[in-house]
Amino acid sequence: MNFDTHHCSALITGASSGLGAEFARQLAPGATALFLTGRRMDALEKVKAECLAINRTLQIHLCTGDIATDEGRELLLESVRQAGFQPNLLINNAGMGDYGTVASADAAKLRTQMDLNMTALVLLTHACLPLLRRPGGIINISSLASTLPMPAMAVYAASKSFVTSFSEALAVELAPEGIAVTCVCPGPTPTSFSQTARRPDGEDTDRDGQDFLRILPSQVVAEGLVALRAGQACVYPGLGVKIAARLFHHLPRFLLRPLLRRRFAKGTV
Repeated sequence: MNFDTHHCSALITGASSGLGAEFARQLAPGATALFLTGRRMDALEKVKAECLAINRTLQIHLCTGDIATDEGRELLLESVRQAGFQPNLLINNAGMGDYGTVASADAAKLRTQMDLNMTALVLLTHACLPLLRRPGGIINISSLASTLPMPAMAVYAASKSFVTSFSEALAVELAPEGIAVTCVCPGPTPTSFSQTARRPDGEDTDRDGQDFLRILPSQVVAEGLVALRAGQACVYPGLGVKIAARLFHHLPRFLLRPLLRRRFAKGTV
């Protein structure tokens, strides 16, 4: 099952910056309409202006809100209905991380992270399925972190493992209905992710070896859209990330655990 993004009408979460904004820009030349949602209206307006500079005939709707909450998701869905927007592409991009151990984490941030990365993605997908015109497409943003248990990013990695598994199952379920599903699993990418994940005390994550894996958001999005068009259920953008994902998938746990312990012991944060 594949999906042609030409003349698409896409609903994009987390569209105010990073990968969400890049999806909007790359879809803009051939899309018919975009519905962009995020937490900052000024940032959404900037993305809208960039997209209209690419395609003046593009219809663009904006909605601000916190989709990690029931109220935020209902506000988004009501805005979609009121605008008469009929998507055939859903891009679940919104997500967040948290650098540090579970023991030292703020409980509210842990809850928000789980609600945004998993609950919002599943419930928005469920709510949008009756709205999606066929043939349709869904892109879920996961992470290379989904392939590993990651001390000092334990909840983030686990939540992205959930997203990958959910997406693979959804791809099978929805293929008979004419809906293609692609899970995009990028490695380190220069976005505002780190600013949100870093804690108030300045704790950061260990970035050793990330240069081999790091690619620009433009490449992540381009490879994600190519994968959707080709009907690929899961994609790891960038050569380094592809190699790392294969290695992590096949590395026995009895070998992986000592490596994780050593990395954590030397001061992960």
